[in-house]
Amino acid sequence: MSNKIDSIIFDLDGTLWDTCESCAIGWNNVILRNNIDFRKITADDVRRVAGKPHHECIQNTFIGLSESQINILVDETATEDILMVEKHGGELYEGVVEGLKSLSSSVPLFIVSNCQDGYIDLFTNYSNTSSYFKDHECWGSTEKQKHENIRLIIERNQINNPTYIGDTEGDRIAATKASVPFIYVDYGFGKLSHDVYFSSFRELTHHLEGLI
Repeated sequence: MSNKIDSIIFDLDGTLWDTCESCAIGWNNVILRNNIDFRKITADDVRRVAGKPHHECIQNTFIGLSESQINILVDETATEDILMVEKHGGELYEGVVEGLKSLSSSVPLFIVSNCQDGYIDLFTNYSNTSSYFKDHECWGSTEKQKHENIRLIIERNQINNPTYIGDTEGDRIAATKASVPFIYVDYGFGKLSHDVYFSSFRELTHHLEGLI
């Protein structure tokens, strides 16, 4: 059986960039604006829940608040995240732009993320990589789980042998449920044991180029 792939699907946060500092600013803005009694949110707080659908990120962070306060936070931080990332940007992992350019010259690239609608566009605009991606999908657009969105990308673009790149256990599970091979990068937010992993985007790019 050939190991050759005909496409690459990327997770976003923790795999291509890190916007936790910007999102922490946004979450604190919402706390202050609504006079919610909670400690100051840090980038590490956001990092601990990154990769989950937005409402789960808020529920898992703001333990002890009332349902009405959680609902306010879910609604307002979803918008505030977009505003703050648009204003402050994020940290691109080293080698991402160059690696995406190289890989996109050989196979179509895609993004599937559990982010809000419009967030992937912020990444591609900020990194000037829009032309490197053929399509993308996210929880905020479909309200579907990540493995379902991976399958949507596969079916919509008629690809046969993709691989999924991510940094969390949730990414691995999603790839498995979607029947797609998974490659783990350990420089992101998650920590898991996996047979194949890469500690930089340059290493990842080199490996993927050998599979194309």
